[in-house]
Amino acid sequence: MKIRYSRLLAGLLAALLLACSVAAYAEPVTASAAQITYTYEEYPLERNGIALHLDCVTASNDPQQSILLVHGLTYSSHEFDMDYQDYSLVRLLAREGYAVWRLDIAGYGRSGEVEDGFMPDSDYAAEDICAAVETILETTGLEKIDVLGWSWGTVTSSRFAAQHPEYINKLVLYAPILCGLGAAEVTEPFHYNYWEHAADDFQKTEDGSFDLSITDPVIIEMYCSSCWHYDRDYSPNGGRRDLCVDPSQLLIDLEAIQTPTLVICGDSDPYLNMDLVNASLDSLPEGSALEVIPGASHCAMIEAPFYHDFQARLLAYLTA
Repeated sequence: MKIRYSRLLAGLLAALLLACSVAAYAEPVTASAAQITYTYEEYPLERNGIALHLDCVTASNDPQQSILLVHGLTYSSHEFDMDYQDYSLVRLLAREGYAVWRLDIAGYGRSGEVEDGFMPDSDYAAEDICAAVETILETTGLEKIDVLGWSWGTVTSSRFAAQHPEYINKLVLYAPILCGLGAAEVTEPFHYNYWEHAADDFQKTEDGSFDLSITDPVIIEMYCSSCWHYDRDYSPNGGRRDLCVDPSQLLIDLEAIQTPTLVICGDSDPYLNMDLVNASLDSLPEGSALEVIPGASHCAMIEAPFYHDFQARLLAYLTA
């Protein structure tokens, strides 16, 4: 079965899904099965004259711990909350007693626009993460929080972690981009987004259609619709320019990380150097762990055969 999209269908579906999402957060909704009430709040944050979107979801009146989720390249933090069945990583962690925080890096998603798309590179994003973490610590009164980065978010969050180990309890590198993806000249300051690109990370069959034994079509529609709404027509290219370098160039200095770290990924992720992944524990501090999920790809957290495994391995590490 091959799914094809039109921009009209995309726009209509985006509006419908957005309306459902806004309704779910505008007034805390009780899940019929588990009777869980989720609360959503936004927190004002500005750095370098740019408003940054920082939000928090909780399922408890008094969460005892906090975790910040850091998005990857091109698309923003909405990716962590695919509110369909029990896929949502945000709601899972909230049910486990976390205050779950999400940040949109400058120029992404609901954060303010940037004039120069090359400005929010990996080092700049690490400073945005620092500003968010300091706000979270001030708001909650905690001394440390957990941080999870996905894809490019592993590059940015690991650089933040290396600079500020005093702020982090545990670090999670999900689908870590440990080295360059291949030398390519990135000349445009912005990446112009389109519907098919948003779905490009989903696993496909030999004929190029989506492998619906791996990804539920509802998840594909929901994910792409959220990208269509929140990330709109373009996103900054500073991070892309950082990643498009020769594979011999390391992007994450594992030896600089002083925080116990979970490296978690699928072994079918086309962006990863699995030799470096499998050797990562040699450079990470005591208390670190490596979890490789057979068959999973870059989107392991929302792949039907693998997301429960991903959730279980993640929670086992965070709560150990």
